[in-house]
Amino acid sequence: MLSSSTTSNSTTSDPKHVALETYWREVHSIEEEKDGEEEEEEDERKSMDEVELEEAWLTDAGLASLVTGLPLADEVPPPAEVLLSTLTHQQATTVRKRLDNYNETLKKRNRQPIRDVRDIFTEVGHKHRNAFYIKCKTNVQLMQPDWVLRDSPYSEGVAEHKRGKACWDCLRFHRDNNSELQFASIPPSQGLSCAGDLSSRDLTQLCFISHIELTTFLMTLGIHTKRTRPPRCRNRDSGVFGVPLNTLLEKDRKKFPGVKVPVVFQKLLCILEQTGLLTEGILRVPASAARVKCLRRELDRCYEGFDWSALRQVDASSLLKLFIRELPTPLLTHTHLSTYRIPSELHQVQALQLLTLLLPEANREILRALLVFLRMVVSHQDQNRMSLWNVSMVMAPNLFRRHHGNKRSIAKRDEMEEAVGGAQLIRLMIIHQDLIWTVPKFLLSQVRQMNQVSIQKHPESTKAKTRLVKDHRHAGQSPGSACCLFVSLQITELCEGVIRVHAPLHTKISMVIQLEEQTTAKDITSRFECENSPVQHLYEVGGNICERRLHPDCVLLDVYRVNPHCDWLIKP
Repeated sequence: MLSSSTTSNSTTSDPKHVALETYWREVHSIEEEKDGEEEEEEDERKSMDEVELEEAWLTDAGLASLVTGLPLADEVPPPAEVLLSTLTHQQATTVRKRLDNYNETLKKRNRQPIRDVRDIFTEVGHKHRNAFYIKCKTNVQLMQPDWVLRDSPYSEGVAEHKRGKACWDCLRFHRDNNSELQFASIPPSQGLSCAGDLSSRDLTQLCFISHIELTTFLMTLGIHTKRTRPPRCRNRDSGVFGVPLNTLLEKDRKKFPGVKVPVVFQKLLCILEQTGLLTEGILRVPASAARVKCLRRELDRCYEGFDWSALRQVDASSLLKLFIRELPTPLLTHTHLSTYRIPSELHQVQALQLLTLLLPEANREILRALLVFLRMVVSHQDQNRMSLWNVSMVMAPNLFRRHHGNKRSIAKRDEMEEAVGGAQLIRLMIIHQDLIWTVPKFLLSQVRQMNQVSIQKHPESTKAKTRLVKDHRHAGQSPGSACCLFVSLQITELCEGVIRVHAPLHTKISMVIQLEEQTTAKDITSRFECENSPVQHLYEVGGNICERRLHPDCVLLDVYRVNPHCDWLIKP
């Protein structure tokens, strides 16, 4: 069942009913703006056949070599055996099922499978982990989402649902079905990371494991998603609307190096934050369709010379939603929408966390900026009359594309369920946005295992990479710019608990430091600070990780114990 909770300080007597009306008004407004455009898309959204489906899934899981038979380079993705060796029993079972299905379908079509599933899995020693509810704290008063700190995957914790029972976490966090799910924040000293803290290589490997874990998790909960071919989109190279995010960012970075969110999107958010937060009906009240079309043409023609001062907040609101809808690749995927069928709000949050890690970097950054803004809108609901449910209902048809086309056979009840389900997911993302960007401990552990196995399988390439990284450091460049960092570069043997910190961009280029039980990253960076210097961060480099930026309050002795052979680097 979907949660029917609403914000306690709602401004109406029946907020969900009012929010549903808001949803349908927004749908009507979108259809007015479309004015019959792009109705031919439906034919392109046919379901993939079984071979295409399994090939796509295995490729997304970093296992393309199992279907192509081509040897992979030493870069990303790693050899299939490296990835498979880090999987839990349930995760490996998921891969085996997909590969079995793929091979059986090929045989039916008189095509020979590239590799026999037995050849792959006999080389891999799967680790059976203890069910994670054994590791839970029994203090029911603690509402900290400690499931992100466990070594066991989410898919193992929900095994009880397969037997029709409630899992340990459901019993802990859903004691009162009428109360809104809330979590206490996890202190940064626990050493958790966000996706943006990891190097591109580690993040790629993290995505492979997240993809496998998400499928395993949903299968265990009995949720089945149907993948479709993406519609053919007419990508534009110029203008603002309908242009791929990476194309917009490429252009913006020529003028604003390092920008992560398209400038036009930032401008629209800025106008709404400055002039619209106290306006009644912000996001809900649309501008006229004719005016939106006129503004769109003007922005597409020359947005650098656009007069932003003449833009009203109602115009900015409509343009913001139009920008999201017109993206060639949706900001959120159809798999996101499927997660509303998960019977527990807690597990919906876990699924959203895995899905967010799978988003491309550009999508992730723009979604982060949007969710921060939506939380600000809700925080002013006493003035703008936009409750959490209202905001969620308005944004649902903009973030989740409706592809019903002319098929009126779809039951009204299903359409209503999808509307409420999509809004429910947006509501959860707004409430738990700080949590969904967090990388669960078990995923980072599996990335470390992959790196460790790669070292053992390819020791000859490690020496070459060591020399390459040394050259980059002596040149004052970031080790992250080297193709891969797997090994420690410590020249001299140090005592237990003693580290050497490198700061190639500082006058004091290195320092030997004895770690104490409570030594944090900011304790180290503070020793290298000087007047007017940019903010510095401490990075864990090499060993069983490529590169990871550490939170200032992260306890370093915990990192040292997990990765004793890493280098420690200070840079902006």
